[in-house]
Amino acid sequence: MPEGKPLAMAVVTLFPEMFTSLRDWGVTGRAFDRQLASLALVNPRDFASDRHSTVDDRPYGGGPGMVMQPGVLDDALDAAKRSVPAGAQVVALTPQGRVFDDRLARELAEQSALIFVAGRYEGMDERFLQRSVDVEVSVGDFVVSGGELPAMLVIDAVLRLRPGVLGHSESANEDSFAEGILDYPHYTRPEEYLGVRVPEVLLSGDHGKIASWRRAQSLRRTLDRRPDLLGPNDLSKADWSTLKLWGLDES
Repeated sequence: MPEGKPLAMAVVTLFPEMFTSLRDWGVTGRAFDRQLASLALVNPRDFASDRHSTVDDRPYGGGPGMVMQPGVLDDALDAAKRSVPAGAQVVALTPQGRVFDDRLARELAEQSALIFVAGRYEGMDERFLQRSVDVEVSVGDFVVSGGELPAMLVIDAVLRLRPGVLGHSESANEDSFAEGILDYPHYTRPEEYLGVRVPEVLLSGDHGKIASWRRAQSLRRTLDRRPDLLGPNDLSKADWSTLKLWGLDES
């Protein structure tokens, strides 16, 4: 992962104002404040040729909705490329894309420059996607009104993996999915809340036992909640021993 270099990003979007929340708040806002990342916003309407700033038209072959035109998208993308270093990977947010996960987030975090294209309406002209986009990405098997929110999700996940963005360097590596399994339960003060105490092992100061308990909790959660991520046959003997140690080995 590039050390010491900010991640230069640009987004092609009809609603650039939506990205103020990303640039002004939370972990991502601090990343931009610290110049660990930059974000340029390019509106395709700025490249429309008519007085109505038209960026879409009816689909060939009929059907509902409108389709974003390839010409304005290419012009906007060219402008976005001028705002970031050469060689930026172009990512289009589409329902047909590769499903976004931790592995893909880490692949994108290795880049020095990224351009996201957020579509609207019924989608983008296929000729633009085929000619100008490196990878299409989907954030899940559901439909939203446009690519802006998915783009923000991807940017947030990618920035968390960049050096210096998180306050604790190990935080990203301990999150859910970082090792292909879900995160363990977290507790903080007070020790007892509404009659429920923090597990004693977490108060023991025994870091070896704590690590073992956390591993067991992560494995059990994954088996119970996301068996698609980890089946019983995928566990090692050591994992089964850890589950048995904490009484969590029953399927």
